[in-house]
Amino acid sequence: QLQFVESGGGLVQPGGSLRLSCAASGFTLGYSDIGWFRQAPGKEREGVSCMSRRAGRTNLADSVRGRFTISRDNVKNTVYLQMNSLKPEDTAVYYCAAVPRGTFACSLTSEDYDYWGQGTQVTVSS
Repeated sequence: QLQFVESGGGLVQPGGSLRLSCAASGFTLGYSDIGWFRQAPGKEREGVSCMSRRAGRTNLADSVRGRFTISRDNVKNTVYLQMNSLKPEDTAVYYCAAVPRGTFACSLTSEDYDYWGQGTQVTVSS
């Protein structure tokens, strides 16, 4: 029953924008800590952004601060990652992640998350 389905990846030119979405079913994002991660081939998985349950805490990796924004719509049960001013080094597979009934944490460590989206490819290239 639990699903966390990603969409929104694709090819974008440097300087462009893209919005990723993860739609949850079987659990409630309003009661979850959420995060976004990315991984390029041969590289470690990198925490991008996070938001605690009830949005009391947020965090962004230094590499994306000022360019990316995490948000959620609890009515739609969907989490978003708005990515602006994209750079080639942002190219990766992006994953949404959640801790249902989270503890109001905001972690950029992948091991802290229980449920993951399937991943969506983001390619930034001219």
